[in-house]
Amino acid sequence: MKKYFLGIDLGSTTSKAIIIDENDHIIGRGITNTRANYTVATEIARLEATYNARFTLLKMKLQDEIESRPDYKRYIRDVESVFQYLQFKRRLDRLSVEFRDTITTTFSGEKRDAISGYVDGIVSRIGPSVLDEFLTGQLGSKNQFFRDIVSERYNKEIAGLGKDFFEPMMLVYDKSITKVENELTEYDFRELVDHSMALLNDKYAGLGESSSEESGLAFDSELNLLKGNYKRIYDSLKGHIGFVAGLDIHITDMVGTGYGRALLPFPEKSIRSEILCHAFGAHAVFPDTRTVLDIGGQDTKAIQVDSHGLVTSFYMNDRCAAGCGRYLGYIADEFNISLNELGPLAIEATKEVNICSTCTVFAAAEIRELLNVGQKRSDILAGLHRAIVMRAMSLLARSGGVRNEFTFTGGVARNQAVLKYVSDLVIQNYGKDIKINVHTDSIFMGALGGAMFARRNVIN
Repeated sequence: MKKYFLGIDLGSTTSKAIIIDENDHIIGRGITNTRANYTVATEIARLEATYNARFTLLKMKLQDEIESRPDYKRYIRDVESVFQYLQFKRRLDRLSVEFRDTITTTFSGEKRDAISGYVDGIVSRIGPSVLDEFLTGQLGSKNQFFRDIVSERYNKEIAGLGKDFFEPMMLVYDKSITKVENELTEYDFRELVDHSMALLNDKYAGLGESSSEESGLAFDSELNLLKGNYKRIYDSLKGHIGFVAGLDIHITDMVGTGYGRALLPFPEKSIRSEILCHAFGAHAVFPDTRTVLDIGGQDTKAIQVDSHGLVTSFYMNDRCAAGCGRYLGYIADEFNISLNELGPLAIEATKEVNICSTCTVFAAAEIRELLNVGQKRSDILAGLHRAIVMRAMSLLARSGGVRNEFTFTGGVARNQAVLKYVSDLVIQNYGKDIKINVHTDSIFMGALGGAMFARRNVIN
């Protein structure tokens, strides 16, 4: 039996899981927003990593076919996208039920009926639009959470409503979403894959009935190859999927880390610090790394490592969440936009408004004052992002500066504006010869380090 190793990074805003094999190869990734229930968040991240691992093992089993056949590659990618959509859809259906319960217990008469009509219409439109984005917009690769996906669309739908309905609609959403996102839903992998393939077959059959011009789609060579081959690929894959679905992904050992690591249901010997795990994970991906900056949800850590990925010194903010992911979440709420929109909006700035306070309590009042005097949202956000990075640069200087290769980890590494200012300020302060590393798995570095500690059994 093959051995696999699990790393869990239980953060204050997101929880991540990584599964690696005996050769340190990542085979599964899982991520969810932490919110109120740490136990559920941990289990959701683990399950997501397990589902992802099955798809990875499927691709490894069919590597030769995938490399030589672009239609195989596209088919499997589409199956995985629809699989993710079906998970989303089941939670959306559950949310729809919770919406109705909330409306029934909160409102009455004509207002209740009107709100029910609005909500039912919104839910009926969200499903198809999200399916399209999973299939054509690669939504699944963006690591967006259920709450974020629904919130963006729900908020846009109700933006034009008057006060009489806008506030009640927001109340319905706020009272319903938290309960649903903190529920653990386990899916049968084989059942969902079979359903995904059935939906895809319907899609591919429909493509053969019209040209790309008639359907409004740009020419897609991979998709075009599937028009006449999807049935054969479907028949070929059924057996392989059955094999992968039945595999026992046995977790031999596991290590937990992160802000909430003390809450993990792991023995004490299986808990490691975030600093050690981020350093080890960053070094695994970039072996020449000597300086690591981790901006997480609740704290920022500047870490120096040696040639083996072991920590030689570090410095971290330990007083408040100012300048971290949770702070950015408060700022997004203040602007009534999603967290994913902060970076792109800040990038559009023509100047950086000076922000006097990065304290969560006082920043909101300062933002409102700046907006009242006519400052643009993008310029304010640019100033906020730069202020956040300046705090991080101070920590880097106190930890020993930036040496050799510099690796940026943590969830905030996905924010384009933060990345821009980090890159600019590292070059300005430490020179152009510093290589700056940011990886698609930056947010998973802590979980990766944990999984690698588990594999090496480096547990005292």
